[in-house]
Amino acid sequence: MKLIVAVVQDKDSNRLSQALVDYNFRATKLASTGGFLRSGNTTFIMGVEDIRVDKALQIIKDNCKHRDQLVAPVSPMGGNADSYVPYPVEVEVGGATVFVLPIEQFHQF
Repeated sequence: MKLIVAVVQDKDSNRLSQALVDYNFRATKLASTGGFLRSGNTTFIMGVEDIRVDKALQIIKDNCKHRDQLVAPVSPMGGNADSYVPYPVEVEVGGATVFVLPIEQFHQF
């Protein structure tokens, strides 16, 4: 048994949630916020049998896409302003950050 923790961008959340349901995966969704862009994310937590881990990872990969987005930089507060860029910067966002952890026990009550 494995614990899968997947952090995905909010724009991919509904599509991933539906795909997981279509393949009979149960997941708990938590609202989360990214530290770098301070934008909304969704964290999925799933208990998955070892033989289904690869399928779960493929579903996540297929439904969480990278995209480019313009981001207004945050001005430095009291820090070094030498590297501050005062105009929007294009960054790659999206995709998924996934952790697969071994678990000793899994219970549903």
